Amino acid sequence: MAPKKNTLPRPLPEGYILTDSEKKSWRIGKIIGKGGFGLIYLASRDVNVPVRDDTDFVIKVEYHENGPLFSELKFYQRAAKPDTMNKWKKSKQLEFLGIPTYWGSGLTESNGTRYRFMVMDRLGTDLQKVFMENGGHLKKPTVLQLGVLMLDVLEYIHDNEYVHADIKAANLLLGQKDPSKVYLADYGLSYRYCPNGEHKEYKENPKKGHNGTIEYTSIDAHKGVAPSRRGDLEVLGYCLLHWQCGTLPWLSSLRNPAEVQEAKAKLMSNLPDSVLTMSTYGSSTEIARYLSIVKNLGYNEKPDYQALRKILSMAGPQGPLDLSRPRPSETARPARPATQRLS
Repeated sequence: MAPKKNTLPRPLPEGYILTDSEKKSWRIGKIIGKGGFGLIYLASRDVNVPVRDDTDFVIKVEYHENGPLFSELKFYQRAAKPDTMNKWKKSKQLEFLGIPTYWGSGLTESNGTRYRFMVMDRLGTDLQKVFMENGGHLKKPTVLQLGVLMLDVLEYIHDNEYVHADIKAANLLLGQKDPSKVYLADYGLSYRYCPNGEHKEYKENPKKGHNGTIEYTSIDAHKGVAPSRRGDLEVLGYCLLHWQCGTLPWLSSLRNPAEVQEAKAKLMSNLPDSVLTMSTYGSSTEIARYLSIVKNLGYNEKPDYQALRKILSMAGPQGPLDLSRPRPSETARPARPATQRLS
């Protein structure tokens, strides 16, 4: 099921000063968001004046005993140091890698309550809002381009022994100052699948079944298997399919995880036809080919990221990210209901 919501912390007063573990001071401004883990504040390094609305930083705050921010911190501290990312980008000849910059973290106490906090780059709106504003569709070239950008991110975090395990539009954030840049955020469910180079064993555990966001959860996760690289790629494939086609065959069954699992297994076992029949205009050929490769991956097998990127890049050269609303002709689908397209 979806991750349990943790108790939201009591808000800290605006103007409160936090000192991170490296003794840097940060002033918090107004609250601009909240989630299962806690609250998000605007923040500034200049502690002597109120935080400006155009500041470049945010601070996530949660109760000390809550878990998601602790997991996210572990990921950033171990796998997402700027020097490591820059070296990797250079080796791959990439100008951009969509992982938010981590600036610091620490603990604080207010009115007898302990809090954990993390300082991050301030980012813009999330892709889910764009998706809904566009009538539940994105343009095909945009979807494929997003897929390539996310493959870069996933290859990097996988190379650093982690998987994300919760890829979805709500966790893809546009740059605050450059909306053409997209970042994969929220590593609260991130998992170290290969600690010290030793891959976790494939082991089904029904008690841990269906973890993650049910629309996109991998078949492994439905079975309670620990997250893996192939799981991340499968989740991304379901996202791409949803963004392009505007639907998934199991959206009417989300209250029944077993039905969702069965529908995903049916889709994956009937590739490529199960995907090709989901859209008429701007066919889903690339996504069908992508999922076919993912389907054949072993649990602990290293994916061929370059081959997957090549498939998603076949639609043509990639220009600036186009997040404008698709024309009606770009979203036309067959008349048959989605649930009948898998047989």
